[in-house]
Amino acid sequence: MLLWSYLEGSGVCRFLVPRPAAVALCSAALMYYLWARRCQTPILVCSDTFKAFLRKHCPAVAHRFSPTPWCWGGRLQTLLPLLIKSKPQVTYRNEVLRTADGGRISLDWVDNVSSAAYPASATRPTVLILPGLTGNSQQLYVYHVVSQATRRGYRCVVFTNRGFDGEELLTPYTFCVANTADLDHVILHVKALLPQAPLLGVGVSMGGMLVLNYLADKGPRSGLVAAITLSVCWNTQKSAESVEQPINWLLFNRQLAANLCRAISRNRKVLDKVVDIDHVMKAQTIREFDERFTSVVNGYKSCADYYIDANPDVRLPRTTTPVLCLNAADDPLCPENTCLNLIDSLPSPTPTPPPPPLKGLPMAMVQHLANVALLVTAHGGHLGFLEGLLPLGECYMDRLVGQFIQAGFEHTEELRQACGVKEEVGA
Repeated sequence: MLLWSYLEGSGVCRFLVPRPAAVALCSAALMYYLWARRCQTPILVCSDTFKAFLRKHCPAVAHRFSPTPWCWGGRLQTLLPLLIKSKPQVTYRNEVLRTADGGRISLDWVDNVSSAAYPASATRPTVLILPGLTGNSQQLYVYHVVSQATRRGYRCVVFTNRGFDGEELLTPYTFCVANTADLDHVILHVKALLPQAPLLGVGVSMGGMLVLNYLADKGPRSGLVAAITLSVCWNTQKSAESVEQPINWLLFNRQLAANLCRAISRNRKVLDKVVDIDHVMKAQTIREFDERFTSVVNGYKSCADYYIDANPDVRLPRTTTPVLCLNAADDPLCPENTCLNLIDSLPSPTPTPPPPPLKGLPMAMVQHLANVALLVTAHGGHLGFLEGLLPLGECYMDRLVGQFIQAGFEHTEELRQACGVKEEVGA
């Protein structure tokens, strides 16, 4: 600005360039400067051997993430994909799986029978996808995960939580992030159908929390060769507080709470036996819904108790399956405004220099875990990660998922060695 004032006052700018063009030129230069500062290589926290594996087979972890220059902030990165991203063509085959308590689970399959890489169905690798809160197989991010997997020759199956598949509930149970029984049932079913086909998990947002809690519960008997999670909320309590901020409530919380209430309303006849549906339907936030429904149905004394039990960070050290976790530092749903409990007493598999601290993410803990990698971008929002001037197609997240899926299936033994897996976790 001082330079412009000097040039304008001296009359030099009259001879250099017209004022409108100069303003446009300066604006473009400023935009480029700000965009260049936002283009950073993601922080990768993991053991040295796991890091070497990822850099070799998943080059996206070492590439600079260049977010869309006109898409400022995590909120816009979160909202924009719903409006502009393309929708890959996907056709599902639905299967209804019955549970021991009389309920039913919806599985949507993409068999990929035309796979050239794996023509034999019995050995075709399978990707199990878990959508986020209120999500199902029709979510845009699910379509893109399916696209990444099928183009590489793999089969996909989407597991939708009870009550969110459009079908009526048969029992008064929907979902609980801390309860991995339904996911265990699904994995056992898939492994029984396809015992020779390796299975890899992709958990999105709340689905990622469920995957991490499942991996901790099962240890080396997870049935998965590997897993990747996207935009996981590591601290449920802090996440609830973040989305209750006025602008986040307006943009995200209100709609998510309304979606939850609609799912409950569709199943009033079954759920009215265990909760006060009219009271639940008045919930204006996710926390209010969890206080009135989720914690009650699942037998918790309070919503706070449920949130503590749901947090995946405390269970993370019990996992043995290789897992890559992608988060953005500006995710409005998963804030970085508090430090999680860190387990510093665990032996570190390899001496690695400490990464720059990011509050709200279990970075110090992950350094001590041979099988877990945490990848953090400076920008990207919640399931956004848009890049390029016109982010209509695949984004950074989609590309990373495709590379990791391929690495997990095509280099399984190398991945196990890199993560120090001594037992066959995919069995």
